Amino acid sequence: MSKESLSVTTSSLPKSRIAIELEIPSESCKTCLNETINSISRSVKIPGFRAGKIPKQVLIQRIGLQQLYASALEKLIDKSYSEALKIKSIEPLCEPELVDGFEELIKKFNPDENLKVVLETDIEPEAKLKKTKDLKIQIKKNIFDTKSIDQALEKSRAQLANIIPVNDRAAQIGDIAVVSFEGIYKDSQKPIEGGSSEGMDLELEQNKMIPGFVEGIVGMKINDKKTLSLTFPDDYAQEDARGKEAIFKVILKDLKTKELPELDDEFAKQSSNKSSLKELKKDIEEQLKKNFENNQKNIRAESLVDAFVKELKVEIPKSMIDIEVRKNIEQTAQRFAQQGLDVKSTFTPELIKSLAESTRPQAEKDVMRNLALKALARQEKITIQESDINKKMEDYEEEIKKSQNKIDISKLRSAIKNDLLKEKLIKWIEDNCQIEEVIEKTKNTKNKNNAKPKTSSKAKLKTNKKTTKSKDEKK
Repeated sequence: MSKESLSVTTSSLPKSRIAIELEIPSESCKTCLNETINSISRSVKIPGFRAGKIPKQVLIQRIGLQQLYASALEKLIDKSYSEALKIKSIEPLCEPELVDGFEELIKKFNPDENLKVVLETDIEPEAKLKKTKDLKIQIKKNIFDTKSIDQALEKSRAQLANIIPVNDRAAQIGDIAVVSFEGIYKDSQKPIEGGSSEGMDLELEQNKMIPGFVEGIVGMKINDKKTLSLTFPDDYAQEDARGKEAIFKVILKDLKTKELPELDDEFAKQSSNKSSLKELKKDIEEQLKKNFENNQKNIRAESLVDAFVKELKVEIPKSMIDIEVRKNIEQTAQRFAQQGLDVKSTFTPELIKSLAESTRPQAEKDVMRNLALKALARQEKITIQESDINKKMEDYEEEIKKSQNKIDISKLRSAIKNDLLKEKLIKWIEDNCQIEEVIEKTKNTKNKNNAKPKTSSKAKLKTNKKTTKSKDEKK
């Protein structure tokens, strides 16, 4: 189908949606219908006729005119729509929607007349920022918590713990309980989906399972039976269980506990390649501080971008959020696969639905941040040179050579370009906005002898703040 043979008109709709009106010439309609009839003629079997030699009228009587029209229209619309996207340089975000519906289109289809079709689809919105320079941005800055070093050591101890049986006492927090249970909804008495097990190892820790389940097992002895009346939280992952009352019949089948190794040099050698506990602690501290600093850098960047999100003027189509949600689920599935888990059996329709619901708020934030950065780059004419991308590509040369799987170079270049542009935009924001850092400190409410400090009525509470002024203000 040539560009001249197809008439394409577009009109903008709310929420970054576009209507595409196609007028398809009758010649194209007849050609597509004849091609469809010939194709079906070669594949269908009718007694008394050879494949591909079935008369048109016989085929129409056997298949039905409406069915032939439907097959022809599907191909005709797909072909015309693809051509229209090229003519108008449209990049759709989702599959098109027929305004009048397919059934109505079949009814009015006449291959001897031009066919008018209206389709709607979502496109990426052109976001605009109300303001770009001299924004006042406040950023909360955290201080590295040295307690995290001890927590990391305790986690490592737990991984090397010996599991020993318990027979002479009741279950307590920290134990590993082997339980069988059956759960039903209190109102309907119907079984809870996934709410039963013949023998599950459950670490008795706070916030495991639904509220009250772990606490109900604490105090039980082996072979004890207990009925727990509990309520699912309002934000529970399984939507149909939220807020519902449930009854669980629980049997404690076995009980085990962890015997933690001593924190000494021998533990350091066993848990790592370090020769002493002092060396291990230093290594853990360095790693945690590095991770903390990277996390703070990301938090700072997000805070800076979020300030521009507030300046954004845009209508976001639903499909744009759906794409981001789908991307997040695919990334989660890839991480599962890398860990050796069976993705097909793990990612059930219920889990995918639950993940889609739980990740949607973050997906909306990510979409808004991306649009804010794109708008800033466009309005302030901030770009990345090909030479910058080429220079960064050099860092991946060895990795590309050694990789057993074929690396998509165009995708890698695109990802590098996006990362470089984001870094450049963050630096631009730092240089052109008024940034105030507020250090978050742990409040110590205890005071010696509970005495209240004396303050003057004129005294003001001082906060630890660091202010970075804009370039213009410095001048």
